[in-house]
Amino acid sequence: MNQPVQNMDSDDGIIHISQSRLIALQQDARLFRNKKARVRSHFNGGFLSAFKGRGMEYDESRPYQPGDDVRNMDWRVTARTNKPYSKVFREERERPVLLWVDFRSPMFFGTQQCFKSVLAAKVAALLAWKSSQQGDRLGALLFSEFQHLELRPKGGKSSALQLVKNLSEFSVQSTEQPHLADENKRDSRHALNRLLHVTRPGSLIYLISDFRNMSSQFESTLSRLSRHNELELIQLSDPLETQLPVDGYYRVTDGSTETEVNAFNKNSRLSYQQRFTQHQENLQTLCKKTGVRYLSLSTDQALLDGLMQGNTVKR
Repeated sequence: MNQPVQNMDSDDGIIHISQSRLIALQQDARLFRNKKARVRSHFNGGFLSAFKGRGMEYDESRPYQPGDDVRNMDWRVTARTNKPYSKVFREERERPVLLWVDFRSPMFFGTQQCFKSVLAAKVAALLAWKSSQQGDRLGALLFSEFQHLELRPKGGKSSALQLVKNLSEFSVQSTEQPHLADENKRDSRHALNRLLHVTRPGSLIYLISDFRNMSSQFESTLSRLSRHNELELIQLSDPLETQLPVDGYYRVTDGSTETEVNAFNKNSRLSYQQRFTQHQENLQTLCKKTGVRYLSLSTDQALLDGLMQGNTVKR
């Protein structure tokens, strides 16, 4: 019996990625154990909250008891009853998880297994499936120079499926956008401002990017977000960005401009390597300063191994 011939996209998973490939990462997500920080809650009860400031919402008011935090006084009820009352808070069952994913032009580069943009989509999809399996509410902010998409945190598998669809679309559409004049392009400031706007205290935020050409407000944004949320910065790179091959002239293009790199010159190779090393060290220093976890992943790494065994800077 003749079998139907399937159209195979040889670029799928390399320069862009299909929804079906991202859906298949559900299996890997079941094997992935993401790290959790535990910090003491500032609210009544003194229990340990799984995440700093995590999803504490008002439950009820009760008569004041010695030892209650005065910051939790319910002044409205106190004034109405002429007796001191304290607010009681309870921990939300579902934690908001936000994925901030960069699809700007520098992400559409790769010399090994895939583009950095494809790796970003895979990382985001795996984290999305893991969050869904843990019962967390999933949201995302996807952006490029040309487009911007926000998904507010929602529970259920449908939120992960919607995000996977959008990740696949961004991995394709960003390669098909016309070249815009610089004044018509959005830089990272817009995406950072939107992240500040949509984030609720107690969220877990993953920032997925190569962090090239970030705006001057990047450090202040990380600092503000980390005060009331858990953050993890996931830096993506390609081996050719870390070190030039020995001896040769190499043409490099971003699709619109082209340049030639001289790898015969030892000083040029060293300078090239030092620029990447300095960029990575600056990110690590910033993460330590702002209390953000750090992870680096390369396009030549196996996804699950890289996420579980990557180089982390702990809080």
